[in-house]
Amino acid sequence: MKRTLGVCYYPEHWPRDQWETDAAEMVAAGLSWVRIGEFAWSRMEAVPGTLTWDWLDDAIEVLGAVGLKVILGTPTATPPRWMIDKHPDMLAVDAANNTRKFGSRRHYDFSHLPYRDECKRIATLMAERYGRNPHVAAWQIDNEYDCHDTTLSYSDAAKHGFQDWLAQKYQSTDALNRAWGNVFWSMDYDTFDQIELPNLTVTEPNHPHQLAFRQYSSDQVVAFNKVQADAIRAHSDAPLIHNYMGRITTFDHWKVGADLDIASWDSYPIGFLSDRIEGTDKEKLKFLRQGHPDNQAFHHDLYRAVGRGRMWVMEQQPGPVNWAPYNPAPLPGMARLWAWEAFAHGAETVCYFRWRQAPFAQEQMHAGLLRPDRAPAPALAECRQVADEFADMPDVGTAQAQAALIFDYESAWAWDVQPQGADFEMFRLAFAAYRGLRRAGLNIDILPPDTADLSAYKLVLAPGIMTLSDPLRKALDAFKGIVLIGPRTDTKTPELAIPDVMGPNLSGVDVTAILTESIPPNDKIKLQGGGRFRHWFEHLDGTANVYLTTKDGMPAIMGGDHLRYLAGWPDDATFDKIIGGLCDTLDLQTFNLPDGLRIRGTDTHRFVFNYAPTAQPWGDVIIPAAGVHWEVL
Repeated sequence: MKRTLGVCYYPEHWPRDQWETDAAEMVAAGLSWVRIGEFAWSRMEAVPGTLTWDWLDDAIEVLGAVGLKVILGTPTATPPRWMIDKHPDMLAVDAANNTRKFGSRRHYDFSHLPYRDECKRIATLMAERYGRNPHVAAWQIDNEYDCHDTTLSYSDAAKHGFQDWLAQKYQSTDALNRAWGNVFWSMDYDTFDQIELPNLTVTEPNHPHQLAFRQYSSDQVVAFNKVQADAIRAHSDAPLIHNYMGRITTFDHWKVGADLDIASWDSYPIGFLSDRIEGTDKEKLKFLRQGHPDNQAFHHDLYRAVGRGRMWVMEQQPGPVNWAPYNPAPLPGMARLWAWEAFAHGAETVCYFRWRQAPFAQEQMHAGLLRPDRAPAPALAECRQVADEFADMPDVGTAQAQAALIFDYESAWAWDVQPQGADFEMFRLAFAAYRGLRRAGLNIDILPPDTADLSAYKLVLAPGIMTLSDPLRKALDAFKGIVLIGPRTDTKTPELAIPDVMGPNLSGVDVTAILTESIPPNDKIKLQGGGRFRHWFEHLDGTANVYLTTKDGMPAIMGGDHLRYLAGWPDDATFDKIIGGLCDTLDLQTFNLPDGLRIRGTDTHRFVFNYAPTAQPWGDVIIPAAGVHWEVL
């Protein structure tokens, strides 16, 4: 499949006499795809039951007539005002019991079944009308699940849905009481309708109660997505896509992805650096106009896996955004670099957000490829450059990864509800491990927690997996490379209790975590030979081999030839040392990369990206700031 570029466009925002000009200019910029429709429900159905399609028919024809392929979005993230009058209880409720009102977007509750039916209805109507339209080449379902913290709702609809979900799962309250340990603090239930949602309690709700609500809420996202997917598939053969986000763990993307054909995500490197990536002030200043050098790569690899090999970037930042705490402009060249990095990680398409900057409403300060006055914005030339560079590049293809990382959303929920340390978070731990692999210059695959075969890899990291699945256990038993497990892996039951046989319960490896410490930011556990653990440390016991100790002589890594358990959370330098040692053992080539330089191989080329604000050497090549270099393998 050829690499392609696209853009997000909102014809309903612009005068009709601009559409042909916009379409022609998109083609001239080298764009192949255009996403429309995902926020336009009020234009499709201004009055309940009265559908207005003529403008959308016209827009699709105008875009398609010049050769653009349309990604048509279902508009269910922005229900119109009349929908609230029709279903006043469809609005989500936050943990403080405040109803989230109309006047923005994503104002719906995933648990509200009548609204889910409305979404099925509009998706069906759209698919009936456009499912065989030759210009509609893909569908996007909804938009950015969980944006603005919208997965969890504490509404009456959620309460009743949760009670039914629990009844189906446990069958009896006796079974639920035993599983949750409700004898503690006299929390036993006699009937399922006694069970409230886990908010507004005097102190923290029971952890398995919270975890179950996270599981239930994720299942509602899956069901919401599936209803629309099924409706569209009945009338269209075009691929189905959802645009996920960065650092969102509130629902199971693996399960949502099972009902889709392609996983896409919305990449805003500078915005994410500011509002959702840890780092020192010095680090954030260094990458202020480039974004974190590993964040985009992590999500490319994650969503390529969620899409079972098919990944797009549906929204690529072109300039300053409007929603982060601070919104600097990208370093010249970054719009090109971000696109090529996505392609190096297997993206089929990169779509810039948006075609023209809106002069009104909430996102008017969000840059586009064009300024509000229709003049070119800086990213347009970089978009054109990438399109021109396609001519010399082969089809999309990813290299076989040497290393893999297991990532589990359910573990993220478990550690959210029972962090045992204020700074323990699943994403943060997994991202730290990923960054260590990436700094070593390795190609990485991210794998789901039920992975049944690891034979394609030499090195696998499994940090923070609450409970190892049976398929993964079998894969670990058969693995011939080295798996570094932990910390906190396989130390809980699926109900978030400490198992009778304390974990980790690893086949053929006698090691037990007998005591756990969380470590404040101003403390650390020093390791023999240099290095340190921060955030987390487990006291290990057993007869397995000891590969690393603390400065006090306590085991830091224990295990056997193929399976090793990591007792703590290494800082970056220590992760580098540990991963480097494992790579030496496995005879895996690593690279001593200059600061800010990152590499990724495809099946034909090695790409080198310079995230540093200054030029960096790569062999005999000097790569400028925001520069991209590639070489044939």
